Amino acid sequence: MFHQPVLKNRRTLLERAEKFVSDIYFTDCNLRGRLYGDSFPLESLGSFLSPKRITFTEASEQIFAPHKVGDTFGPTWWTCWFKVTLKIPESWRGKEVHLLWESDGESMVWRDGQPVQGLTKDGEKTSYILSDCLKDEEPHSVTLYIEMVCNGLFGAGQGSMIAPPDPNRKFSLQRAELVVFNRAVRELLTDFELLIDIVKELGEGEQRGFQALFTVNEMVNLCDPSDPSTFSKTRSLAKNFFSQRNGESQHTVHAMGHCHIDSAWLWPYEETIRKCGRSWVTVIRLMEKNPEFVFTCSQAQQFHWVKNWYPGLFSQIQNYVKKGQFIPVGGTWVEMDGNLPSGESMVRQFLEGQRFFNQEFGMYCKEFWLPDTFGYSAQLPQIMQGCGISNFLTQKLSWNLVNTFPHNTFFWEGLDGSKVVTHFPPGNSYEMKGKIEDLLRTMKNNKDKGRANHSALLFGFGDGGGGPTQLMLDRLNRLTNTDGLPKVQMSSPDKLFSQLQVDSSLLCTWTGELFLELHNGTYTTLAQIKKGNRQCEILLHDVEVASSLALSRDRTFQYPVEKLQELWRLLLLNQFHDVIPGSCIEMVEKDALRYYKDIRSDGTALLHVACGALGSKGTSAGVFNSLPWERHEVIQVQDGAGKPDLGMWYDYNDYIVASQNRTLNLILCYATLQADGSVLMGNGILQTVINKDGTLASLYLITSNREAISDSCHGNQFVMFTDVPLYWDAWDVMDYHLQTRKPVLEVVQPVHVVSSGGLRGSVSFTLRISDKSVITQDIIMDAMCPYIKFETEVKWKESHKFLKVEFPVRVHSPNATYEIQFGHLQRPTHRNTSWDWARFEVWGHKWADLSEHNFGVALLNDCKYGYSVHKNTMTLSLLRAPKAPHANADMGTHHFTYAVMPHTGSFQDASVIRYSYNLNFPLRLIQCTPDTVTWSAFSVSTEAIILETIKRAEDHSGALVVRLYESHGSSVTATLSTTLPLKEAWHCDLLERQDHTQPVSVSSGGITLSFSPFQIVSLLLIM
Repeated sequence: MFHQPVLKNRRTLLERAEKFVSDIYFTDCNLRGRLYGDSFPLESLGSFLSPKRITFTEASEQIFAPHKVGDTFGPTWWTCWFKVTLKIPESWRGKEVHLLWESDGESMVWRDGQPVQGLTKDGEKTSYILSDCLKDEEPHSVTLYIEMVCNGLFGAGQGSMIAPPDPNRKFSLQRAELVVFNRAVRELLTDFELLIDIVKELGEGEQRGFQALFTVNEMVNLCDPSDPSTFSKTRSLAKNFFSQRNGESQHTVHAMGHCHIDSAWLWPYEETIRKCGRSWVTVIRLMEKNPEFVFTCSQAQQFHWVKNWYPGLFSQIQNYVKKGQFIPVGGTWVEMDGNLPSGESMVRQFLEGQRFFNQEFGMYCKEFWLPDTFGYSAQLPQIMQGCGISNFLTQKLSWNLVNTFPHNTFFWEGLDGSKVVTHFPPGNSYEMKGKIEDLLRTMKNNKDKGRANHSALLFGFGDGGGGPTQLMLDRLNRLTNTDGLPKVQMSSPDKLFSQLQVDSSLLCTWTGELFLELHNGTYTTLAQIKKGNRQCEILLHDVEVASSLALSRDRTFQYPVEKLQELWRLLLLNQFHDVIPGSCIEMVEKDALRYYKDIRSDGTALLHVACGALGSKGTSAGVFNSLPWERHEVIQVQDGAGKPDLGMWYDYNDYIVASQNRTLNLILCYATLQADGSVLMGNGILQTVINKDGTLASLYLITSNREAISDSCHGNQFVMFTDVPLYWDAWDVMDYHLQTRKPVLEVVQPVHVVSSGGLRGSVSFTLRISDKSVITQDIIMDAMCPYIKFETEVKWKESHKFLKVEFPVRVHSPNATYEIQFGHLQRPTHRNTSWDWARFEVWGHKWADLSEHNFGVALLNDCKYGYSVHKNTMTLSLLRAPKAPHANADMGTHHFTYAVMPHTGSFQDASVIRYSYNLNFPLRLIQCTPDTVTWSAFSVSTEAIILETIKRAEDHSGALVVRLYESHGSSVTATLSTTLPLKEAWHCDLLERQDHTQPVSVSSGGITLSFSPFQIVSLLLIM
């Protein structure tokens, strides 16, 4: 073939090819303009609006009014159902026929009463295939129903994606018609697009890029868009280019379809159900045409929703799971937050998720799948392994604001030494599109070159759903082994991790937490959700303990198996990684708080029944203690006349009421107003001086003669910060907010004595934060209590402000300690390196401690998670006030309690861990007869071991599961004693699968167990 010489001008050749496939320029004569052939109008189009999400059966029975393309409807969150009748022209025989449907909402096509296709412009799905090649015997007259929701793929933010939803937004249908789809044009367009991208991505420094340039230029020469007979020869040029092979050592990309769907975020839970339906039915359609296509899908909760709402679709999913194409991954109920749920909650995420996947699909997940949460607890590797999981995939640490994480494939070693193979897809995304840039980024970004030559590429629209498209598959299918690009294979998590395991000898190890250097504000945002989570975790713990003990004493007791599962699943749902962190819209918060209300209501009723079964019902007061150690605490009771009073549970056999004037030689409390307006308060363990403004001038540990508050400083200092992040409002607090510190100084009501002594001494005061917000606080000191409590009410109506409380303490240490799930870890109190600086705001659970040798101070709380310890100042984060995506986030009245506990020795020796449990787990009053005998079901011989959980076994009605963990960071042997009628005991994993190789020796003295530091041990007790 002879051609005139061509100038080697890269720009003109490249732009020529781009214009040849442009959807903007020269569409009258270029290839893109031939994508659709003839069009034909619909026979009729009708619609009706529903404010609620209704079933197809309900919708199909409605009256549909005539609808014109371009008409608007709404408002936001409503549903517009369309009835579409169409007739395909006879003359289209042998052609591919589509219904073209373009709108600004998400849609589901229903045919013959079944969902068949999801449509969304944002997800590049705007047509439903009526026929691949129209035949005479196919129906030409069709009636479809299209369910269109009044929100987009990412909700309905007003002005930006994360802005609060616009409640009055209107939507429209812009295009609805029958079209002939020219498949050959689409195939050729894909070739052109890939070659153009190769030219652009490889650049001028690569020979292969110029080969692509001259190939695509020759294709333009050869292709006549108006003459389909030229297409075949044109495509052969592209095929020849794509078939030029790589060498054996080239990086291999494991492509897997993916559709990350946030269980709630910028849309409510209910809409997520439909997002799952739309996305997954589209995946099934792709599998029907692409037998090699593999799709990974997490979150058992979403499968459960689809099973209930779309049973026909769920059956199809089960079929493709058997074929190995639709692969459940992750093993958890939802993709939960990796920081804030308790250790037991994390176990239940896996327990509920893995059991669901096994029951519905006959499989357990081998990999933990959590691509989009805001940090990862150091106890996750042990929890994973205890649930049969040895591999982990995420990518969120690519979002680090300060430091670049040094690995993509590595061993992650947890708090106890457990290791899992961990992979961060080097493309730094879980929603790639199968484009050239995705492949090259995956290869080039690999930080473990020479150690790992295999990487994951997850393709498909995500966050708001959508999933993969045929175009993505077509791209990847062309590039399985093309010189200049990584090799591509359609793969599965099992294939990827198996290969990584084989090649793991050179992998590095990262020890400890995977801390995300971003989204630190999520430890504090939406405080009511965080409080609900903590309180409901504790309530369900107590229900299970009480119900288990009731069952062990009376085999006729009906353990509330189904109800507890229902309540646990609600709690686990709210631990989704955009709900418990507070990064969701107001509708989601309302749903979450409603779920917590349901858990509290039903859980309290269950606890009442169980406690009633434990003790004979009577008129005398008794106490149910759900923790396995003795407690001496002041609690709220009623006196003989039924009026509120204080009482103290002194030991297993005696109970004191304040009004009885009986002390059993207790050292009582005192609170005395001083001449300068301050208050002196003490209880024989602690003595404090409280200033008029509620700050602590002194906090003195009497037994060791040590002052806890730093010289010339005040403890319990409330401070306000301006809190305006760079973009992610509800998510982020930036380091520069620390430069805006302002103490809260305006006193509305100075400190005054509320209770002058006895079992309790207390004072109260009120501060004004601003003209909109006030703090009222009771500072409380109880008899025999080693900490001072701060019961706080805040009326909060701020905007972009951050409220914290500070305690500058007389302790010098380079590290502070924070409780995490089933243990604790240390973080620096200095800012030597960028890694240290990035931890200016960190998360912890019930306590944090700053100690030097033989003295320290612990900061306890009942519902907070954000901390900062810099040098010697301990700070607890209390409230934020972001305005997006929730315009009214945290506005209102808040109640919370924190406490400060100076101590001698280490925090372990001072029982800080136990006291943090005591602060959170209330002694619960029950009614019993005067002759009720006090009894204890379990005790542990060493304080290092915490008995965390007592529950009925999932698959054994005559057995209990108990879970213990080592809390001090020590190797220790402990004895678990029980008064229950125990036949035998076995070790089991966190899924409660009995380990037949590990029977436990049971003697009259109890069960003897050996623990390594932070080890979790689960036992199956056969009663």
